[in-house]
Amino acid sequence: MAQETTGTDTPTNTDSTTPAAVVVPEKPALEGLEDKYAAQWRENGTYAFREDTDRASVYSIDTPPPTASGSLHVGHMFSYTQTDVIARYQRMSGKNVFYPLGWDDNGLPTERRVQNYYGVRCEPGRPYVEGYRPPEKPAKNQRDWDVVSRQNFIELCEELAVEDEKVFEHLFSTLGLSVDWNRTYRTIDAHSRKVSQLAFLKDLEAGNAYMAEAPTMWDVTFRTAVAQAELEDREREGAYHRISFHQHDGGKVFIETTRPELLPACVALVAHPDDERYQHLFGTTVRSPLFDVEVEVRAHPLAKPDKGSGIAMICTFGDLTDVTWWRELNLPTRALIGRDGRFTAEQPAWIADGAPAEHYAEVAGKTVFSAQKAVVEMLTASGDLEGEPKKIMHPVNFYEKGDKPLEVVTSRQWYIRNGGRDPERREDLIQRGREMAWHPSFMRSRYENWIEGLNGDWLISRQRFFGVPFPVWYPLDASGDPDYEHPVLPSHEQLPVDPATDTAPGYTEEQRDQPGGFMADPDVLDTWATSSLTPQIATGWGVDEELHAKTFPMDLRPQGHDIIRTWLFSTVVRAETLAGTVPWTNTALSGWILDPDRKKMSKSKGNVVVPNDVLEKYGADAVRYWAASARLGADTAYDEGQMKIGRRLAIKLLNASKFVLAQGVTEASVLGSGTDASVVGNDLDRALLAQLADVVERSTTAFREYEYARALQLIESFFWTFTDDYVELVKDRAYGSRGAEAQASVHAALATTLDTLLRLFAPFIPFATEEVWSWWRAGSVHRASWPVTDGYAGLAGDGDPEVLTVVGEALSGLRKSKSEAKVKQRTAVESATISAPADVLARLRGGLDDLKAAGNAADVTLAESDGELAVSDVVLEQTEQA
Repeated sequence: MAQETTGTDTPTNTDSTTPAAVVVPEKPALEGLEDKYAAQWRENGTYAFREDTDRASVYSIDTPPPTASGSLHVGHMFSYTQTDVIARYQRMSGKNVFYPLGWDDNGLPTERRVQNYYGVRCEPGRPYVEGYRPPEKPAKNQRDWDVVSRQNFIELCEELAVEDEKVFEHLFSTLGLSVDWNRTYRTIDAHSRKVSQLAFLKDLEAGNAYMAEAPTMWDVTFRTAVAQAELEDREREGAYHRISFHQHDGGKVFIETTRPELLPACVALVAHPDDERYQHLFGTTVRSPLFDVEVEVRAHPLAKPDKGSGIAMICTFGDLTDVTWWRELNLPTRALIGRDGRFTAEQPAWIADGAPAEHYAEVAGKTVFSAQKAVVEMLTASGDLEGEPKKIMHPVNFYEKGDKPLEVVTSRQWYIRNGGRDPERREDLIQRGREMAWHPSFMRSRYENWIEGLNGDWLISRQRFFGVPFPVWYPLDASGDPDYEHPVLPSHEQLPVDPATDTAPGYTEEQRDQPGGFMADPDVLDTWATSSLTPQIATGWGVDEELHAKTFPMDLRPQGHDIIRTWLFSTVVRAETLAGTVPWTNTALSGWILDPDRKKMSKSKGNVVVPNDVLEKYGADAVRYWAASARLGADTAYDEGQMKIGRRLAIKLLNASKFVLAQGVTEASVLGSGTDASVVGNDLDRALLAQLADVVERSTTAFREYEYARALQLIESFFWTFTDDYVELVKDRAYGSRGAEAQASVHAALATTLDTLLRLFAPFIPFATEEVWSWWRAGSVHRASWPVTDGYAGLAGDGDPEVLTVVGEALSGLRKSKSEAKVKQRTAVESATISAPADVLARLRGGLDDLKAAGNAADVTLAESDGELAVSDVVLEQTEQA
């Protein structure tokens, strides 16, 4: 057992150094422990990071900042507990744990919550109203909501986010997270904005960030661009429409499409180069139905001969495949769908007057849905639609938070190079992933598969209001047009800035939006562009270089496996571009929480469990036990049965500890703390300590390999052996029935085991362990050192762990005989025979006296046999039945 010492390698028990008197409550209970110790830990700085340190002594954690605009669910308790268990182990193992927590209050989720909560919507052109307060009761109809300026809207976002974060912090404190509450941050606060803007400027200076006008996935509801990592496919009903294009000799070429409304945006037909049906058409042109536009027939290997008619219509733009064909075949751009999801009202230049123009007038200004209906009706009338549309189910791109299919819209956006268009950079990022330890290891393939599947750079601009603004202004020429090639940038010292309200360097405010003056970049950074910098934000990059040097690269990134493609990958991208390194050395991927039907919990499905309910019902230690029982990466079913087991374990720890301390043991009874190992002379006590030493070693190995669930299993299994077998076996001797020497031996074993078990259990059930620790020890168990076996290693080595196993098995045999006879367990055994092989009997003799006392047995005969241990010929005292 290790001692509490000071220094860089062993944590100091900072709360107190005065030995504690043993004071055990009459009725130990779990109720109230969360409030009691959460406040005490914070007041005493139990989990505070010590800045007077060096990098080798630090274990830093890049904790996921929860979305503060939502509500916590049981999945948060699951994953954050797993991280906390690791943090607590590292702290007790001697590391100076840097464990901050951020709140992700940046971006679209906060905007939506503020809109609905206050009943307001933002129009950037509205003037700022100082002291604005939203209506007390928001209007039910969105059309009746207050319309406010961007600055007023941002103020409301910040106000509500702060209130939400208070609720989250209380819940996490109740759960027992050992984060350093003096080191919290918000992804939208001044510090985060500065770091995010500084990183963008450095990437811009290095050529890693750039602006381009290009096809962009666009959500027409939220009016914002969407990155590839935010896409999800959803199965939707659709229909194949077989449509004829016209050859100059009067022949027809049939294509099949689910997007007939995009006919006026058609730029080519494409077939596979090996498709003999269309090889004679490559290099020729055909004319589109209704709109009579001449388009080329081209060859491309992405075309699928077995899909539809084998030849596809390329439009600008129907989907991302269209974008790939358009780019690689250098096709013209004929974009018609705007940011509002409607077809442009003006007649396109490539559509001629007359019938084609009349046909376009039928779709001008319409939504995609209405335009499709109109085009199908016109194709039917013209005879260019062959047969009835064939209904299908097919995957359609959606923004992960959106309700309508995405469109591809041409727009000017900011990008960060991520290897999607650069094979060398892609390989560098794959290699960075291989420099990290992945827990579990198979998760690395998901990271590599994502990188290998990228088809473009990371789009980081969003057309929203609440977010980190791009720190960019543009000069306006004499006509008032922006010069995007020569942006105006702030100095690093000026950050953070808001170009919408701050004046561009070298200009006056009167020149804003005036010819010859300047304009602000209207967009904000994608929330992932800031969240990708959580290691830099937390460690003080660009602000506190001394802290940054001591904590970066970080030691651990814990997160869900479903956001490897977004948060994990984007963070690796930024660390590579900004520092040429990995952002952390270990990544721990937690699984999903499933409902009892093995379906992922989500708010949209209505199967989410609220954390407050289960915390009140079972207590934090019980919930933590359930979470820590699951391996990293494993999807786990929500199981209150496991919580009941965890609660039973915590209560048993209180009661077993009360028994041990009731024997009169103190801190001085612990081997190595004032009691020499030579005191332990009993074989059964030596066996207990041998098993304990084995558990310490194996659980420590498991923790080092991030297998905390395995460690918990080992510790818990030993604990039940200790309480159900050892404690029952030694009660008589512990009370002094066999003399002071025998009592001293058992007291040392009991005290040492309790001391060690409290330390072993501390990462998992912090409240019950802290409560017991307070009964007989000074300070906090969570600032005590992780147990080692120095105090009794030699003694344990001499002990035979199987002695306890064999004697416990024999005791179970005696108990079983009494149960089968339906008598009480305290009923005396007049005689019994125990049969076993010679080596087993030899072990049994080491605890025979304790066995007889525990089983209330007067005479036990040991008989050698070839089979397994068996208890027979039990003669019980004649007494009443149980």
